[in-house]
Amino acid sequence: MAMIDEPLYPIAVLIDELKNEDIQLRLNSIRRLSTIARALGEERTRKELIPFLSENNDDDDEVLLAMAEELGVFIPYVGGVQYANVLLPPLETLCTVEETCVREKAVESLCRIGAQMMEQDLVESFIPLVKRLAAGEWFTARVSSCGLFHIAYPSAPEALKTELRAIYSQLCQDDMPMVRRSAATNLGNFAATVEAPHLKVDIMSMFDDLTQDDQDSVRLLAVEGCAALGKLLEPQDCAAHILPVIVNFSQDKSWRVRYMVANQLYELCEAVGPEPTRSDLVPAYVRLLRDNEAEVRIAAAGKVTKFCRILNPELAIQHILPCVKELSTDSSQHVRSALASVIMGMAPVLGKDATIEQLLPIFLSLLKDEFPDVRLNIISKLDQVNQVIGIDLLSQSLLPAIVELAEDRHWRVRLAIIEYIPLLASQLGVGFFDDKLGALCMQWLKDKVYSIRDAAANNVKRLAEEFGPDWAMQHIVPQVLDMINNPHYLHRMTILHSISLLAPVMGSDITCSKLLPVVINASKDRVPNIKFNVAKVLQSLIPIVDQSVVEKKIRPCLVELSEDSDVDVRFFASQALESSNQVMMS
Repeated sequence: MAMIDEPLYPIAVLIDELKNEDIQLRLNSIRRLSTIARALGEERTRKELIPFLSENNDDDDEVLLAMAEELGVFIPYVGGVQYANVLLPPLETLCTVEETCVREKAVESLCRIGAQMMEQDLVESFIPLVKRLAAGEWFTARVSSCGLFHIAYPSAPEALKTELRAIYSQLCQDDMPMVRRSAATNLGNFAATVEAPHLKVDIMSMFDDLTQDDQDSVRLLAVEGCAALGKLLEPQDCAAHILPVIVNFSQDKSWRVRYMVANQLYELCEAVGPEPTRSDLVPAYVRLLRDNEAEVRIAAAGKVTKFCRILNPELAIQHILPCVKELSTDSSQHVRSALASVIMGMAPVLGKDATIEQLLPIFLSLLKDEFPDVRLNIISKLDQVNQVIGIDLLSQSLLPAIVELAEDRHWRVRLAIIEYIPLLASQLGVGFFDDKLGALCMQWLKDKVYSIRDAAANNVKRLAEEFGPDWAMQHIVPQVLDMINNPHYLHRMTILHSISLLAPVMGSDITCSKLLPVVINASKDRVPNIKFNVAKVLQSLIPIVDQSVVEKKIRPCLVELSEDSDVDVRFFASQALESSNQVMMS
């Protein structure tokens, strides 16, 4: 009897679990659909499992989302591409649910299945599904249908193609803004499958409807369509149809639409080509850079370098640079920050002379900005300017500002500068670094704020990694070790921390000969905090040095500390001894 019942078991369990009140059980059974399908075999999956899923009216979005995802990869389990059409009914139902992410996943799965279906099946099953959804009474079905046209259209016979274009046109004029938004989002994909003659007539008329929509949420999606359509049209058609739309959008009454134009401007310029960009889009871009909404100026400022690359340097200097100067003193710190993150890239575009004359003063004003992010965005991109004007000029003009920031009264500014020092060092090179910034790095180790001292210790380690142990042995290690006699115990602790960070970079020999003696000597310090930090440092050195050094130097020192009068010193010394025992055993 068990043998007869066995094939029924998976579907029976699935049915029970899908009706269970526990959502996790329902989710698990959906995620096991492929396993259940394999157990049932292809025929029973088609005849029993898929119909059951079509009728399953689960109201939990998580379960429906998992089902939409699973069905997208289900073709092998129903017997291959020739049976793919049996997967369409459950997905069609999922395309009409209220939850957006479920519908989107169902559309994605339908697209994946449709792309593999045979032409005849597409005409007989897929296209009627698209038409049903597009004519759906509830707006959710119509929203979903927009994402399927680009799969349905290429395989359709001529009469059906005309009908599909007409249906899409109706969707572009639908009463519901959500449907028009979906039509605007998917227009580029659909247009890519439409033949050139219809592209100019039908698609462009749909595009015109969307660009004049009374809802700004539809118009801003049409901005993306500008770039997609521009790539499909001939340059002259693009200049005639797309360019006027972009120019109008750059003056749209809704700041969101203008923001979208500013964000997409580089892609739009690529679509219309260099000539129209110079004649028509430069004035539009200048308007966006001077927009009265800060969000629009932020988006426009972030594209300033990309836009200048399309223009010749003369045009950039004539039209864009005056705006850049204005933005560098903009009332919004976020605008200045967006500008600072890209302005360094203008140096290679404008060339050496214009950079020195026009850009350097702007860099300097941004380096002195009251908002830290602005200053840091400049510092992090110094290498781009270095390549254009050379290290000497850069150091004369910008380094005084960096040194000033390194001594800033706000500790967070000092902290940020420290974090950029290794980057500066790699850009400026070892010779330049020694002269100007080396002293600053040592000075930070004695800062009165702990976070600065901690960052300075990490900075010393990163410099040693950047320039190598030999350089560090000459320029860093002696100065660091000299500070171990500092009268302030907190500074002595920073030096111990620096030693523990430097040891892995410097290697066993230097650690044994230079660093270890200093640490062992510090174990005689009168301050308990120093002594238990010595125990911690010695513990970190055990894996780096030879076993003989551990036995002769480190363990005796730890044994002595483990008998100290202070309880914390004894605790950390015992911990370090345990660690050394484990290393010896292993």
